[in-house]
Amino acid sequence: MKSIQSNIKKAKKYLDKNHCIAVPTETVYGLAGNAYSDQSAKKIFKLKKRPLNNPLIVHYSDINKLKNDCVINDNFTKLYNKFSPGPITFILKLKKGSKISKFVTNKQKSLAVRFPKHPLFRKLLKSLNYPLAAPSANMSTRLSSVKASDVIEEFGSKIKYVLDGGKCKIGLESTIVSLLDKPTILRYGGLDILKIKKVLNKKVLVKTTSKKKIAPGQFPLHYSPGIPLRINAKKPKKDEAFVLIKKRKTKFKNYYYLSKNNNLQQSAKNLYTILRKIKKDGYKMIAVEKIQNKGIGITINDRLSRASKY
Repeated sequence: MKSIQSNIKKAKKYLDKNHCIAVPTETVYGLAGNAYSDQSAKKIFKLKKRPLNNPLIVHYSDINKLKNDCVINDNFTKLYNKFSPGPITFILKLKKGSKISKFVTNKQKSLAVRFPKHPLFRKLLKSLNYPLAAPSANMSTRLSSVKASDVIEEFGSKIKYVLDGGKCKIGLESTIVSLLDKPTILRYGGLDILKIKKVLNKKVLVKTTSKKKIAPGQFPLHYSPGIPLRINAKKPKKDEAFVLIKKRKTKFKNYYYLSKNNNLQQSAKNLYTILRKIKKDGYKMIAVEKIQNKGIGITINDRLSRASKY
């Protein structure tokens, strides 16, 4: 307990000085900075080499702090009560007079907000008097980090501190839903959209690509291991690593398994780790077998489809 408090104190010290640090969430690791600080927000974009028109998600510990920055509506209240804290991000109307940095929102009148579930991150948020902007802790367009070692691999000594919270439980980013007008899914993620539809009990639109970016994860190329990736493959070509969702009796050196028995949740958790390992093992190309397009399998397929644009 003492070391946890010590680590949170250290993280807070860097954040209070407008530095960026890496934080654990239940989805993926985030690169965090003070969301009220232009200086911190600009550092996030610079470190990630992220386009300035790609807004950041802002993380809060509770709804009371959110009310300083956003307009609350009925759809938000229903979803917040059911799924937060958890892997869901909401797009809400920004309040006039909010202190959120214009760099966080890309000067738009809306804000992407989330209430993370990871206990260590929640403790850190509660210790601060400002929310944290925290996109995934990786270089832009590349694989998200699901372990502290992934973050170090991505940034080395470029960031001041990594708050190590172990391996992320979900392993894929949050689901993003816009509540500005008609509820609209802007990014598939760790929460099944069927659950969102059930709670709202109304039509929910899906729009995961858009010229005007009000949420992250909408660029065609994203989540890439940095080498060509082929989806829905029946078998690998020469010199390709082959990613499968279920273990086979036949053993080949170039076969990599997301799960033992066709488990989609396990596959989601392992996806980025496996793709990183393939790159480290020296392969120049990846083939991935067809993955069932249901539940979190929809999110896995979304990530692989964007990675295939490399």
